[in-house]
Amino acid sequence: MAVSSGASTPGTRNPSPWESGAPDRPPRPLRPHLSELRLSAFAGHRGVGLPLGAVTLLAGPSGAGKSSALRAYEALARLAGGAPVGEVFREPVACVPERVAPDAQGRRGFRIGCTADGPEGPVRLDLAVQAEPELRIVGERLTARGVVLLETALRDPARRVVQAAWHTGGQAPVVRAPLSDDRLGTALLPLRVAGTTDGERQVLAAAEQMVVALRSVFACDPLPDRMRAPVPAGSGRLFGGCDNLADVLWRTRAECARRHDRFVQEVAAGCAGPVVDVFAEPAGHGTVRAVLDRGDGLRTDFARLGDGELRYLALALVLLTGPGVLEVDPPGEVPAALRALTVLADGLDRQVDAAQRRALLRLATKSARDGHIRLLGAVSDASWAAGQSGVTVVHLRA
Repeated sequence: MAVSSGASTPGTRNPSPWESGAPDRPPRPLRPHLSELRLSAFAGHRGVGLPLGAVTLLAGPSGAGKSSALRAYEALARLAGGAPVGEVFREPVACVPERVAPDAQGRRGFRIGCTADGPEGPVRLDLAVQAEPELRIVGERLTARGVVLLETALRDPARRVVQAAWHTGGQAPVVRAPLSDDRLGTALLPLRVAGTTDGERQVLAAAEQMVVALRSVFACDPLPDRMRAPVPAGSGRLFGGCDNLADVLWRTRAECARRHDRFVQEVAAGCAGPVVDVFAEPAGHGTVRAVLDRGDGLRTDFARLGDGELRYLALALVLLTGPGVLEVDPPGEVPAALRALTVLADGLDRQVDAAQRRALLRLATKSARDGHIRLLGAVSDASWAAGQSGVTVVHLRA
């Protein structure tokens, strides 16, 4: 896919551990975050590097590879969380670029990678995955400040391990050991590296920055048809399809009045008719349903709302909430002040009108400025976002 970028704020590459705050605010810790997604050979992409800002829109027609780019990002996040490669890539052959012929041993695969910025400066992760004849990670490289910190390679196809070498900076420049071929080696380093030398501590710091940058990811594509019916009262954690939105509203309205008030204001700006509240109420048999309070004694059940309204209010809630409400797996050992939640929104402009798109973008940029979220959204056309401060637009062409 061809790529061009029209961006106003690319991801920072400042190696300092502090961000500059507003004049009346103290500096904030620089949260690890991705500044680039690389699709070296993945699905329809070859040699593609996507710059990522705090709010990034991937724009292009159907077939340009927007959804596959989001899938690659989510796959890296799941691997960083410790998921085995077989759970992450359910259909690995679909990730292999078309017209890639197998080698003499019948092997085909794909390559993806990313750059995570943070206190350690830019840290690069590049990954080679074999899809056929069997799924396995066959190569991984972690680099920072010009030093290869971890490198793995498949030496013996008959064994389910790769040979790994990581930097020490000591008398022995590297340590070599086998690692499993179905897990991301970077995520395993804290269990294998002692951290007794400056080099090993650099390895651990870079690996932690990469894992933290990737772990807090919420892939979101609201499904209006599943948001209309009452749902069982449960954990109050929002699923990626937002079908349990009523259950989440049941929880959030009681737990955070200030944020709920902001959510109501956003809903009122994007839905037809007056809106003075949005909440869930019991619907019998342990279920709850979501309604709009119109302020005159009339309540509108979500079953009566249009697809665009439902997608809009679900996305608005996502952009206003966080890991405690969204169904994500953040690194619990890292303080919340050092984590950045990234929302992956496929079809961000699907079924929503022009005013709703602009409202969502305004909300995303404000949440990003506050350090609350980062957003990577796929849209068919980004002309409506042209000139918007704080937004990176990457154009993909089939």
